[in-house]
Amino acid sequence: MNDKIFSSYGLGSVNLSNRMVMAPMTRNRAPDGTATALMTEYYNQRASAGLIITEGAQISTQGVGYPATPGIYNDAQVESWKNVTQAVHNQGGKIFIQLWHCGRISHPDFHAGSLPVAPSAIQAQGQAFTYEGMKDFVTPRVLSVDEIASIVDDYRHAAASAIQAGFDGVEIHAANGYLIDQFLRDGSNQRKDLYGGSLENRTRFLLEVTTAVIGEIGSDKVGVRISPINAFNDMQDSAPQALFEHIAMALSALKPVYLHVVEVSMIGEGGGNVDMSSLRKAFAGCYIANGGYDKARGNMILSDGKADLVAYGIPFLANPDLPERFKQDAALNDVDQATFYGGDAHGYTDYPTLAAN
Repeated sequence: MNDKIFSSYGLGSVNLSNRMVMAPMTRNRAPDGTATALMTEYYNQRASAGLIITEGAQISTQGVGYPATPGIYNDAQVESWKNVTQAVHNQGGKIFIQLWHCGRISHPDFHAGSLPVAPSAIQAQGQAFTYEGMKDFVTPRVLSVDEIASIVDDYRHAAASAIQAGFDGVEIHAANGYLIDQFLRDGSNQRKDLYGGSLENRTRFLLEVTTAVIGEIGSDKVGVRISPINAFNDMQDSAPQALFEHIAMALSALKPVYLHVVEVSMIGEGGGNVDMSSLRKAFAGCYIANGGYDKARGNMILSDGKADLVAYGIPFLANPDLPERFKQDAALNDVDQATFYGGDAHGYTDYPTLAAN
């Protein structure tokens, strides 16, 4: 029980009971865009995580890119999320919400026929998951500079809404091929203005969003997620090491409370090689490592000082009491991949705990 993974950690103004983070995972169980009673049960079951980061929540209607995903921009959404945050807090848990804009990883079906938006008019290879099944991604509409400023304000408003809903903080989703990541990487950003070209220009949107959100709710309540080598959603960059070192250093100057790094590619082919330890050194705050960790590897990276917290995705999805299972070195539940996205309680809130076995 001397494992470092079970030690407490001060994250900004909140104290985490352990160093295990429940990673954000899209589950597509919010049919009207609000948090449901079933979602409240799901997060309540996993409140023993040191920190829960929710599934991505859209910052606006424009940000939608998948069916049945929640938002955090209107009064009904704020009220619905209060049930989730209260349930988690009642058990002593801590919870951040992930702020999400899908950008080009969307489809006109979600926008009354209008095109999704992006930094450049570059169609992602692949298909969108729509209410009518899989459909090819389309060529997105290029955002104007004025529109970019408006989206920055949408992030600010969403952050304010999150605090109103009782969240301990927010995570800015700048990973996995969604809008902010589309600005960061030169495979999707070929702009010729202040938001394209140089590392400074491609990083500008992320830094403006982070500055606005920190200005609204405070740096101790704001984290950022990046994915330096993730090729998911047709992402690539010509020089990812230089880009993401620049991002880590630039973010460090703004002092968000953590940097959450997806250290792997979600699909077989990686988007290049990046020395993650260089990002750890470049960012002065809390470093959250994510990517296929088990208990032993999580403990190792914490003990070696290469991370402060470790995020687990699928293990938390299938094991609501994951910290207790790690403490007892107990077997983990089998994972039902067929129930990852959409559906009802099956494969969502019916995974057994050790106590129920």
